[in-house]
Amino acid sequence: MNTAMISGAAKQFHNIHSLRLSLFRLSKPKSPIMLSTNNNISSPISIRFNSPFPYRNSNIPSLNCASLDSSDSLPPDPSQSQTSAPTQVEQNSISILDILKQSNSYLPHVLIASILLALIYPRSLTWFTSRYYAPALGFLMFAVGVNSNENDFIEAFKRPAEIATGYFGQFFVKPLLGYLFCLIAVTALGLPTTVGAGIVLVACVSGAQLSSYATFLTDPHMAPLSIVMTSLSTASAVFVTPLLLLLLIGKKLPIDVKGMVYSITQIVVVPIAVGLLLNRFFPRICNVIRPFLPPLSVLVAAICAGAPLAFNVETMKSSLGVAILFLVVAFHLSSFIAGYFLSGFVFRDSLDAKALQRTISYETGMQSSLLALALANKFFEDPVVAIPPAISVSFSAS
Repeated sequence: MNTAMISGAAKQFHNIHSLRLSLFRLSKPKSPIMLSTNNNISSPISIRFNSPFPYRNSNIPSLNCASLDSSDSLPPDPSQSQTSAPTQVEQNSISILDILKQSNSYLPHVLIASILLALIYPRSLTWFTSRYYAPALGFLMFAVGVNSNENDFIEAFKRPAEIATGYFGQFFVKPLLGYLFCLIAVTALGLPTTVGAGIVLVACVSGAQLSSYATFLTDPHMAPLSIVMTSLSTASAVFVTPLLLLLLIGKKLPIDVKGMVYSITQIVVVPIAVGLLLNRFFPRICNVIRPFLPPLSVLVAAICAGAPLAFNVETMKSSLGVAILFLVVAFHLSSFIAGYFLSGFVFRDSLDAKALQRTISYETGMQSSLLALALANKFFEDPVVAIPPAISVSFSAS
């Protein structure tokens, strides 16, 4: 009897002792401790006790740790800082690429600044002589080629009506406007006939390569169509330009056929072909250089617009220069407007009528004034003939 009582008392003491020990046996938290990063919010951490009893004893209170302020919190996880840093760098690089790609929107401002610089400080642009024009225009065509593919040009040739309309505006509407302003210059304003000859010369040359780049800036999907129009007018200008000059001003203008074909190939065909091939076989290289082409193209176009004006700034300041400037500007504005409304009438039911109007307007209003300037310097003895083409280079580029 005494032995049984002693054994029972020992078991009861053992249970009570185990309970006391279990009260101080802390379990590992089942979830990670979450600390708030806000200084104004504290995060209480609840600690549970591990109990051997199969039931919960409501008399055993749960202990709550004191609230922790962020100043007493653990240091930040270095892995989180490592992941956030590349994200910030990536965002910065994306923003820089966006700025480079959107630099085309600043083209009018940069062109105006270049023209003003040519008028105020001509020496800043006189270093850009005529030998740099072909490489500069070739670079602009290369930029268009990199941003195009061969399928774009195949689709462009499937639009003969648009090509014919652009060609009609280039070699029929524009020469008639040039002849009209030639009559205004000679008969109404009493200017020398050489000034009228210079205006007609501008009106009879082919479309400007810069028209393709202008189309690329406003309507990129129309750029191949513009390139086809410009290429056809440039190729046929070998025969059409002398014929128009003979009919309108009665003087035959000799043309270096081989030299013009070589120039067309050098300025238009080769750069676009190189850009297309690079985009076709080396797309990774194109992806690397493509963001840098817009700002460089804007800079090159601005220099091409300001340099011819810098060489003729003294003439521009005279009364003759002001009169020629007025006539050239009026001629270009009339050509832009005529091309816009002509294409609007022909393609009024087209789904992309507005884009076609802008494209054909560029083709009609922008001439290869650099070619006209070269022809004037080479085939006309009077230097006054070269003044309208020199002014036209600046205006048609801007």
